[in-house]
Amino acid sequence: MVKDILRLVRTRFSEAGINTPDLDARILVRHFLNLSDADLITGTSHASENQMVALQQAIERRLSGEPVSRIIGYREFWGMKMKVTPDTLDPRPDTERLVEMAIESCREEPPQNILDLGTGTGCILLALLKEFPESRGIGIDINSGAVDVSRENMENNGLSGRASFFIGDWHDSLPLGDVRQFDLIVSNPPYIPESEIESLSQEVKNHDPILALSGGSCGLDAYKSIIMKIKNLLAPEGACLLEIGRNQHAEVQRLVEDSGLCVLRIGADYSGILRVVEIGHGDK
Repeated sequence: MVKDILRLVRTRFSEAGINTPDLDARILVRHFLNLSDADLITGTSHASENQMVALQQAIERRLSGEPVSRIIGYREFWGMKMKVTPDTLDPRPDTERLVEMAIESCREEPPQNILDLGTGTGCILLALLKEFPESRGIGIDINSGAVDVSRENMENNGLSGRASFFIGDWHDSLPLGDVRQFDLIVSNPPYIPESEIESLSQEVKNHDPILALSGGSCGLDAYKSIIMKIKNLLAPEGACLLEIGRNQHAEVQRLVEDSGLCVLRIGADYSGILRVVEIGHGDK
């Protein structure tokens, strides 16, 4: 029965030192045995032989260090299912803090146009479009595979036609169509220093695309390009929110101020780490 399967999977994960053995076990069992939440609670359902084979393969993948989201093919983000592939960064819960701060910033006047630089799965842009029904967005990513995934996520989450996704490099000119300025710009750029990549967990360094992780020698390469871009792309009363790495707030603030822009606020993530910088042309 399911309750016995859950117990066995949980035990294997716990003995292997996986940080979230119960959660991982529940997600994989639910997915591969095609169960409802009620089925998990009662624990009395039975699995077919084919389902057990698929589940066993998934368990081995998790024990080898592959993230659950990569195994099942999607990540829950802001109440939506986001497809993930080898072309995309696996959305992190802390990135929802950027979404929260963007909503707070635009609560009085929702943005007409939103730009997402390095869109990946499209999770940030799509979460904002969900919250702002009248807004339209543009997502840019250097990886054509990521652009395909973001379009698919838009369709699958009932946001068809709300955004356009393009292949582009923020170091060069951006394919923005007729839009010249944006009320809201968001980005979760690569910010990990090259020297720290090898010390990341195997779930990250072996499965997230390196282009979505490495921020160059000091972790700031993307910010240098993005901040220079947004000076002209950000509407006069607009806001730009950037996710940053641990202890990067001072350096990013210096880059912002050197560009003539202003840091409006810096927000912490759910662990208390300063994680999001809000930028504008002046006091809002």
